[in-house]
Amino acid sequence: MTSFVHVDQPASHPGVARAEAVIEHIRIARRGFDGARGLAALLLAAIVSSLLVVADKLMSTWSEGGLLVAWLVLWGVAFAALAFFAGTARGLAVRAVSAARNVARRRAAARADAQFLAYSKQDPRILRDLHAIRTRREAEQAQLSVTADANMPGLYQALRQVNLNQHY
Repeated sequence: MTSFVHVDQPASHPGVARAEAVIEHIRIARRGFDGARGLAALLLAAIVSSLLVVADKLMSTWSEGGLLVAWLVLWGVAFAALAFFAGTARGLAVRAVSAARNVARRRAAARADAQFLAYSKQDPRILRDLHAIRTRREAEQAQLSVTADANMPGLYQALRQVNLNQHY
């Protein structure tokens, strides 16, 4: 008697599939993360808290009868500050985050250039390539300066164009 066993083995492990789904979810969430939001919230909280401190100082000088009115004024100032400074704080945070990213990008580029130059000092092939690039650049700049001088009108032509209103 011959028996055939058909065992259906899954192509992927369920735990691995779950881990891949979690990693993909984190990757998507990270792409949508904007660091400026947190900074904007922090700036907004700082502005509102300073306004609340000022309002509290004003409230502390009032008598007990006006305490309820003072609390209403305090919360009115808080909500008005939230509404008024939200856009400004967000814009400031976006500019601060983009400036920080640009600084980090420039530092990384400078670090990579320094590493490349340190490596190129030991490799004569790279030094030859750099020398060829430099001579090509100097030739291009010399050519550009010659064509710029050729396109530059002389004093007589420039004054004539201005006098004939052909400059604009």
